[in-house]
Amino acid sequence: MKDPHGIVIRPLLTEKTVAGARQSKYAFQVDARANKVEIRRAVEALFPGVQVGKVNTLMVTGKRRRLMGYRRRRRGLNEGFTARYKKAVVTLKAGRIEVFEGV
Repeated sequence: MKDPHGIVIRPLLTEKTVAGARQSKYAFQVDARANKVEIRRAVEALFPGVQVGKVNTLMVTGKRRRLMGYRRRRRGLNEGFTARYKKAVVTLKAGRIEVFEGV
């Protein structure tokens, strides 16, 4: 089994994900190569007392960003993309994750 800290990179704390925590749904940025079974085991290993019911995953595409500056335009580097990543929405059967509480 892979290291749980290598699978779950960080929690995603947005207005939508904090509101979903009331319904026992938590969002994490995970390794792009991780599957649902590995994500389930990693969350249960990182947060003791938590039982995962369901895992939904999706790839978040990078947004287009424009780079300003005379030098960059001259070299032809006037546009780029932010990094894409994999997001996992984990629904819990039992337990709570304290990272999302009080935000």
